[in-house]
Amino acid sequence: MDPGSNGAAILTRLSKQVHDTESGQQMKRKIPSSGFGNAKKASSAKPETTEIETTVTFLSMDHPPTLRVMPPANLKLALMHVQDPTVSYYRYLYGAVGSGYHWVDRNLLSDDQLAATINAEGVEIYVVYCAGNPAGYFEIDSRDKTKCWLAYFGLLPEFHGLGIGKWLLSEAVRTAWADKPDTLHVETCTLDAPHALGLYQKLGFIPYERRNKSMTVPV
Repeated sequence: MDPGSNGAAILTRLSKQVHDTESGQQMKRKIPSSGFGNAKKASSAKPETTEIETTVTFLSMDHPPTLRVMPPANLKLALMHVQDPTVSYYRYLYGAVGSGYHWVDRNLLSDDQLAATINAEGVEIYVVYCAGNPAGYFEIDSRDKTKCWLAYFGLLPEFHGLGIGKWLLSEAVRTAWADKPDTLHVETCTLDAPHALGLYQKLGFIPYERRNKSMTVPV
């Protein structure tokens, strides 16, 4: 065998090994550290939006109601206080309950801003579970002891029509009054479920103001 040919063959193999090694390193560098090769970065493009009109009704009550609603007897329900709620879980609840009603305010907050809000002293979040599944939640804001707010309340769509809503609202009202505020307030709008206003009134809330409002929502 020609020594020159043998040397060329060795150089060829060495060159191929170096190329393969570099290619492998390049492939490794392309894989995200999380290990999910198909992970995508969040798009920085702003979503398309549109303006919609709604009428907001503000309601209040100045004493605890005497009516207490019992839970549906045919369902396995558990109401749990969420201690130190995580941003990811809260965003899940907020979206699952409110996306059909154009809930957008909390989506405008950064993760740090949202974490500070939902973990603030005086803010309490309760989640109702049905047979182990999160079925809805309510959020109480009692940072102002003279004017407590039922900030958010609602059910996931899969749990509408089962009798959970009236009971959950009753529990939310009872929980809010446990801190003995001067008044308890809530607001609803014409984008909410059609029976929302009537349900609040059945539980003892009285309307005191209405406002027209323009909202910017995703298309």
